[in-house]
Amino acid sequence: MLLSRLRAAPITAPTLLAVAVFLVWIPLDGGQALTRWAPGAIVLLALLAVAIFGLPFAWRTQPVPVRIAVLALAAFTAWSYLSITWADDQGAALEGANRTLLYLAAFALFALWPQRPATAAWVIGLWTFGVGMIALVTLIRVGAGSDPRALFSDGRLVDPAGYANADAATFMMPFWTAVAFVASPRVPFALRGIAAALGVVLLDVALLCQSRGMVLSLPVCALVMVAIVPGRLRTLAAFVPIVGLGAVALPKILDLTDAVDAFHPNVPAELTAADAVVRWVLVAAVLAGLVVAAVAAWETLRPPAPAFAARVRRGWTAIVVGCAVIGVVGGLVAVGNPVHRVDRAWHSFKGGYDDNTGSDNRLTAGLGSNRYDFYRVAVNVFEDHPIVGVGADNFFQDYLQHGDSYETPRYPHNLALRTLEQTGIIGALLLLGAFASALVAAWGGMRALRDPLAATVAGGATLAFVYWVAHGMTDWFWEWAGLGAPAFAFLGLACALAPRRAPEPAAEAPARARNPFVLVPVGAALVLGALVLAGPWLADRDVEQASKVYASRPFEAYSRLDRAADLDPLTDTPALIKGSIALRYGDLARARAAFQDALDRNPRDQYATLELGAIASVQGDKARARRLLDRARRLAPRDPTTREAAEIVAKGGTVDLDVLNARLLTKGEAITHG
Repeated sequence: MLLSRLRAAPITAPTLLAVAVFLVWIPLDGGQALTRWAPGAIVLLALLAVAIFGLPFAWRTQPVPVRIAVLALAAFTAWSYLSITWADDQGAALEGANRTLLYLAAFALFALWPQRPATAAWVIGLWTFGVGMIALVTLIRVGAGSDPRALFSDGRLVDPAGYANADAATFMMPFWTAVAFVASPRVPFALRGIAAALGVVLLDVALLCQSRGMVLSLPVCALVMVAIVPGRLRTLAAFVPIVGLGAVALPKILDLTDAVDAFHPNVPAELTAADAVVRWVLVAAVLAGLVVAAVAAWETLRPPAPAFAARVRRGWTAIVVGCAVIGVVGGLVAVGNPVHRVDRAWHSFKGGYDDNTGSDNRLTAGLGSNRYDFYRVAVNVFEDHPIVGVGADNFFQDYLQHGDSYETPRYPHNLALRTLEQTGIIGALLLLGAFASALVAAWGGMRALRDPLAATVAGGATLAFVYWVAHGMTDWFWEWAGLGAPAFAFLGLACALAPRRAPEPAAEAPARARNPFVLVPVGAALVLGALVLAGPWLADRDVEQASKVYASRPFEAYSRLDRAADLDPLTDTPALIKGSIALRYGDLARARAAFQDALDRNPRDQYATLELGAIASVQGDKARARRLLDRARRLAPRDPTTREAAEIVAKGGTVDLDVLNARLLTKGEAITHG
């Protein structure tokens, strides 16, 4: 049975290996850093090559929406690479384009070969179960540690990804597939019970992250679930008890996050709160699993008569409608004047962190953050470059120059604005076309096959992608490869269940599939893609090693940084670090050459400009120092260290390099001498 299903859908093995890559990324800081995700991206390209060269394939049998989605996403990837040519920070643009290549490879691997409902369920089931186990281990670690604060930052869970919002998304994406499995009559009742238990664990561990983006995305995804997933009554019947039992532990979760955030000196009190969270979540999860398994077993072993089933559906419909009405009315009562509440939320959003008032808890304190300022800058940059954008991943320098907040974000924290600001209208239309076509194909996967398991897999996979998009509208999830790659992959998996044209005769298909005029350029593109990924990855590894050894072996660090600069000729990072190391050793000639190299690679590099101006000041070249420091101040007008250095030189003084670099880390003493 197993071998016959694998022969019927041979793409299952490569996609299972891809899922293993996604799971390995999670404990490795969520797969965000280049040194984490780039090796996995090369593995995915290799798996795609194995599928192209080793499995039957016919482009003409692909559903039209799948073809459009692949071509549009490929064009968006090519456009991202092309944007390197006009980007100021070409190293950042290369990394952004490489990440887009990863998403294209993930989508193509999962979408271009047909899947059977059972084998597709294995693929997404492995991911759901794997992330669920990681969530369970994380929960146990919260209760088992001697100090829960080790896993938290500002009262928010940041393990394993290192960023609370990314942690929340890591656990919430498979939450929706777990709900889909619970609702499916084709899934064995024991597995449905396990899925329900894991759903509770995933939801509650995500709540420990205190992510407002998650809370806002939850109702959006629930509405999409009701609107597009077949069998909405069954899905709601699974969703409501999982969310309800998950909410049982919410007061204990809030108690723990408040206790950790307060840094209470009485650590045993925090341990008591952590133990309570673990107990309540595990009890709720076990209860959900047992109830769902029992109901599913009854449904499987003693199917209800059609008349009774119809009465149950009518009764459940009435309950759902009644709960919806009560929820809406209760919500309006709790919220009060909705116009006033929306207006207050908008002012809170614009007001920044200082406008989070009215509650001690982050989830109810308001929407204040610096994202409004991020979005303002992104919109203004888009207005200045509406057609082609400023280049992939190019936002940092613009925010340094035009932002108002104390933060220095590298990304706009919004999927739509990121696409518009960096790739312009052309890139936005290409990506929107890819998304729309893929969702049409996923809709076909949910609706066309009679097997309800197909609707389960396609619906759950699509909801995981929808969650990534919804939460990504308020955060930098496009740049988080450990989230983006699974999102594109499972959107592709939903597409793989869409109906296809009948295959061509066996004698014709292999000949066309192995046409050298097709295979040679495809193979060359895959090899080139792997090489383009490998260069920055190996360069980053050398940068990491240089940062570890420079204090004791500076010349080894210089050698590694020189090699990194050769491996990735676009990035300015190795030169910046080399210059900083040289300054620590008082080697001004080496530092000046390194910072000039960085500035040649990125003309808007404020740090290199500042350091070159300071070095010119020490070397007595006052005119050059004034010119460079004035430019550094224009590039980062809010930076007090740069402003002070420029004022010192303007008054005829000399910048103290040692104090300057200490100030960049500590914001401490004055930076003048002589």
